[in-house]
Amino acid sequence: MERERTSVGLDVHARSVVACAIDGDTGELTRARLCPQPEVILGWLRELPGPVAVAYEAGPTGFGLARFLASQGVRCVVAAPSKLRRPAGDRVKTDAKDALLLARLLRLGDIVAVAVPSEQQEAARDLVRAREDARGDLMRARHRTSKLLLRQGIVYSGGTAWTETHHQWLRRQTFDLTGLAVAYDSALETVLLTADRRDRLDKAITAMAADPAWSPMVTRLSCLRGVSTLTGFALAVEIGDWSRFTGSSIGTFLGLVPTESSSGGSRSQGSITKTGNTHARRLLVEAAWHHRRPYPTPSKALRGRWDAAPAAARARGHAGNQRLHQRWQTFTDRKKRPVIANVAIARELAGWCWSLATLEPTG
Repeated sequence: MERERTSVGLDVHARSVVACAIDGDTGELTRARLCPQPEVILGWLRELPGPVAVAYEAGPTGFGLARFLASQGVRCVVAAPSKLRRPAGDRVKTDAKDALLLARLLRLGDIVAVAVPSEQQEAARDLVRAREDARGDLMRARHRTSKLLLRQGIVYSGGTAWTETHHQWLRRQTFDLTGLAVAYDSALETVLLTADRRDRLDKAITAMAADPAWSPMVTRLSCLRGVSTLTGFALAVEIGDWSRFTGSSIGTFLGLVPTESSSGGSRSQGSITKTGNTHARRLLVEAAWHHRRPYPTPSKALRGRWDAAPAAARARGHAGNQRLHQRWQTFTDRKKRPVIANVAIARELAGWCWSLATLEPTG
């Protein structure tokens, strides 16, 4: 593959871009401070000796610049910030030094790139993460409401919490003190409004998951226990191109493998790395708990999801469900702590999801 003559590092911010270019033939350094408009950046790149390659770090400014440069025929690499090699003794960090480091690493081919999603995939990912935010907001709002009541010695004992019966009980609670009454009304209102927001997002995700662009993969992933339409769609959009991985490397990408410190004859493993995609990792850890229950036959809900899936996906999903429950039994017999066992199950579940996601359709 032909190497580009000029390697460019960009330190991209909301209001400015610091650029550094290295001419591979002459070694000349070119620096500039640009406004963050893609057209302005492209115009500056056109003035450099070509062909040109560009690198910048993934961050809050998104992937719009990378997609724009790619559409103009400029190779653009979006670097994973956690994988950039920085000198251990360097205690000075500036925008200019960051841009120069990116240009040098790009020249050496030593940048670990992140996958640049399409606009459609990024929009779907934003929807999934909005639902994730709503879930977290609802959990905190419920916690505040229940603890406010607990401080007054009021505890619900009428069955499962946060059901319709529980909500009716909450509405019947009244207080004589004005401050307490207003605080409680505000807390309960937050719970109801946040739950309504979450439900609206659930409907939007369900409708988008039925789109032909996503439906085949979501249907295959839903053949596993704990992976409903919402979870399957979230995994599909968060990971994107599953073919980048293998059944074993997907766990590493999601941060589900243990940390390790080995030297000479010693080998020490610790907790999981927790690197990579936090949202997908949480979904898999939650889904793994479903495989703790016995699996004599598929549940009614799972059979309903199987009806929409191809036969090969159903067979593989059934095999995965059996295997994952057997693994749970093995960990239980070995008296492993459930939380540790569940993470191990989540790592293997990620491999089964990869197997279904990359399953070739049969004629």
